[in-house]
Amino acid sequence: MRTLIFDTDIGVDDAFALAYAAKTQRLLGITTVFGNVAVGQATKNARLFCEKMGIDVPVYRGCSRPLAQAPSAAAKLHGEDGLGDAFENPHSDQATGAVQFIIDSVRAQPHDITLVAIGPLTNIASAINQAPDIIPLVKELVIMGGAFGTEGHSGNVTPFSEFNIWKDPHAADQVLSSALPVVLMPLDVTHKVLIREAEVHQLNQPVLSAICRPYLAYSLAKEGFAGMALHDTLTISWLCLPHAFTLIESPLRVITEGIASGQTVRKLSRLASREDAFRDLPAQRIALSVDADAVRAHFFSTLSAQPS
Repeated sequence: MRTLIFDTDIGVDDAFALAYAAKTQRLLGITTVFGNVAVGQATKNARLFCEKMGIDVPVYRGCSRPLAQAPSAAAKLHGEDGLGDAFENPHSDQATGAVQFIIDSVRAQPHDITLVAIGPLTNIASAINQAPDIIPLVKELVIMGGAFGTEGHSGNVTPFSEFNIWKDPHAADQVLSSALPVVLMPLDVTHKVLIREAEVHQLNQPVLSAICRPYLAYSLAKEGFAGMALHDTLTISWLCLPHAFTLIESPLRVITEGIASGQTVRKLSRLASREDAFRDLPAQRIALSVDADAVRAHFFSTLSAQPS
């Protein structure tokens, strides 16, 4: 069991990941960021979901826009409100301090805090920009983001770019090229762990069943699959079942402009080159293969278990 700060632009698959994390990890706080929805809506969503699921953890509002580029429109596949438009949401969007909460927590508990980031990496980049001393104090940073094209699993926003990285490529480039101890869960593995609509309902989690309807409809219309990928949930799967993943190690960068903006790139060759954008960068861990059956089984057994 890890002590987590859970950084999210909470939409449907984020909510599945949060439910999984609440049953398997020690949640210290939730920090919100723009992405699937505006940051104010993400803050409201985090509070609503925690109330519905009985998760007692503080919520901190984070960054509202990318570091360096103009904001882009929010995604609609999660419904208008990000949680499937399933519930009235009376909660306040007022909160502050996500970036400072990350800094203060890591300083107070050196080498004990795991950061899980399943939205744009703006809060994480802002924290290490403001307090670079925390970089060696973070136990681990587990990210859902990126795509490397293995077995055809390339971008989901552009042919090159995964959504979370694409929303703030400058923040992602800073984080992935930093000395933070990163484990990256890209689309290459998240697209391999799928659950069918009937299986969602078999979890006997009414809140999860209610919020996923637009997400499932989008998946059926766009991908011809009556179900969903457990994208963000794989960050928690890594913490629970690290043996289910096969990792490679490589320095990482993110392209920040042009037709490939938001593309995650790794060093593919050791051949000497005149211009090396990876020179002196640390190797990060990247999951490119997964035992999908083991991950699915643990997820189902955990979420369908009745509280003792």
